[in-house]
Amino acid sequence: MSPKKRQPSVVAELGRPETPAETAARQAETSRNHRSRQTVNNLVYSLLATVAVVAVIVLLVPRGQPGVTPNVDYATIAAQAQGAEPDPLVSPKLPAGWKSNSAMLRTKTPDGIDSWYIGLITPSQQYVGVTQGFKANPTWLAVQVNQTLAKGTTTIDGVLWDVYDNRNSGANNGNVAYALTTAAGASTYVVFGTATPAEIEVVARALVPAITANGATQ
Repeated sequence: MSPKKRQPSVVAELGRPETPAETAARQAETSRNHRSRQTVNNLVYSLLATVAVVAVIVLLVPRGQPGVTPNVDYATIAAQAQGAEPDPLVSPKLPAGWKSNSAMLRTKTPDGIDSWYIGLITPSQQYVGVTQGFKANPTWLAVQVNQTLAKGTTTIDGVLWDVYDNRNSGANNGNVAYALTTAAGASTYVVFGTATPAEIEVVARALVPAITANGATQ
C-alpha cells in the first residue's frame, strides 16, 4: 500500500494552501527580512566597536589641566630666528606674572610684509599683542590698528608713541581696544590689546631698549 501524499497546509491568511509561486515569494521575503536584520545588527555592532575605540583613545591621550595658560618661550624663538630680518626681533623682559601663549615670525604673507608677533597674557588675564613689522607701509599699520585713528601721542622712557584709544568708541575693534605704535630702523612696532593702558605701557617700556638701539631718538 503506497503512502498517502501529504496535503499542502492551509495558510490562515489565504484560507487555502499556498501556490508554488506564493511559497517562493514568501520564502524570498523571509530571506530578505533576515538579511536586513543582519545588516542592522552588524551596523549596531560596528558602531559600538567604534565608540569603544574612541573612548579608549580619549582616555589614553594626555590632556592639560583646564584653565592653565601655556607659557611660550618667545625669547628662545626670537633667538633662533635672529638674522632672518633686517632688524633684531624684540624680546621684552617682563615682570613676574606675565605669560606668552604665542610667538611666531610671519613670512611670505599676502601683503608682503614680514612681521614678528608675540601674544602675551597679563597678570590680570588680559591680552596684549606685540607686532614688529619689517619695512612696513601705512596700509600695513592701518590693518594692525583695525583701521582706527590715532588720538594723540605719549612719550615712554624717551620714545614717542602714537596712541590709539578705542575703548569708548562704541565700535567693535576686536583686540585693538588700546594700542601704541612707533618706528625705528626698518621696524614698525605695535603694542595693542584688551588690557589696561597701564599694562600695555609696561610692555612698551620693556621694548624701549631694543627700539632705541634700533635708532629711535630719545
